[in-house]
Amino acid sequence: MGPRKAAEEFKQRYPAATKYRILLYGSLAATGKGHLTDIAIQEALSPALVEIIWKPDQLLPFHPNGMQFEASFEDGGKSEPWQVYSLGGGAIGDGTPSQLKPVYDLNTLSDILERCDSAGQAFWEYIEVREGAEIWSFLGMIWKAMRVTIKRGLKAEGVLPGGLKVPRKAWSFYRKTISAGEHSRRQGRLSAYALAGSEENAAGGQVVTAPTCGSCGVMPAVLRYIKEILHCPESSILRALATGGLIGNLIKHNASISGAQVGCQGEVGAACSMAAAAATQLMGGTIRQVEYAAAMALEHHLGLTCDPVGGLVQIPCIERNAFAANRAVGCATYALFTDGTHLIPFDEVVAVMLETGNNLPSLYRETASGGLAAAYQRRVNHTSS
Repeated sequence: MGPRKAAEEFKQRYPAATKYRILLYGSLAATGKGHLTDIAIQEALSPALVEIIWKPDQLLPFHPNGMQFEASFEDGGKSEPWQVYSLGGGAIGDGTPSQLKPVYDLNTLSDILERCDSAGQAFWEYIEVREGAEIWSFLGMIWKAMRVTIKRGLKAEGVLPGGLKVPRKAWSFYRKTISAGEHSRRQGRLSAYALAGSEENAAGGQVVTAPTCGSCGVMPAVLRYIKEILHCPESSILRALATGGLIGNLIKHNASISGAQVGCQGEVGAACSMAAAAATQLMGGTIRQVEYAAAMALEHHLGLTCDPVGGLVQIPCIERNAFAANRAVGCATYALFTDGTHLIPFDEVVAVMLETGNNLPSLYRETASGGLAAAYQRRVNHTSS
């Protein structure tokens, strides 16, 4: 999404160009083909000629997901090169600090919690005050898109594209859940919904970044599951979605949601944290219990590597969404058994996540050159030799 958005913006700057030359750096180049980055860029710049140059071993200074755009014109002239970065979740920036604006008027969940506590507000009420009533129509659109993605994913069968020959499983999980026992039914339904969203992403379908494409299955799965078991009204779902969004924005602003920057802890870990907060609110939790669930969910993903096999958002990404959805509900349930008091607050967990991500070798930050990706490649090379 980020590269496509950048390409669209560059085309608006130079609509008369006859040729575009794009250099992709670092993680973006290493996994770009598996993420359909080249196709997204070409579609955005069509019908002009597009040349894409892959530089996985080179980095631009600000972020591992760097790009450089250049335009050529019929008279032989050329544009100035434009360097831009894909920051995760479809966001782009040129590397200046102003790219990531503060979240509302308060930048930490501790400050927001204190404000809400003194005012007797829920997190969603704080959000409504700062966003205005129009936030609910926007979130209604987001929730509808999430539901449609799950619906499509539950019906689709067959093998996912990309060459790994990974079969879709959401439809099978969903059907087996119908006849399963109560304990298995919970895990089966949550997994089926998460798989449905993740498989749609892997197939190039329309998904909601929550907070990223690679972690798009977690939030919708948890919201649908809780809605079904508690028969929640639409308004409650949208309020939970707002609270989950607040958690995601704080992680993005104070750390990162980019697998290329901090590993999968910033993608699936953040998604689990968002979903745990949303679930706790839907299940009647206090704001302190919501904060605890969010902290817990992120805490237990610390150090999670991003090592997509073949550079595709399939192995282990799809299964991780299913497990994170189940973990989110587990964290919410656990938090509800407590009064919300705990030792390490959410904001400190976010800071540790960023520190941990910065200390991860690049092998484990979406370069598909280490971990499971390397293990798979070694086996393929051994088999073919």
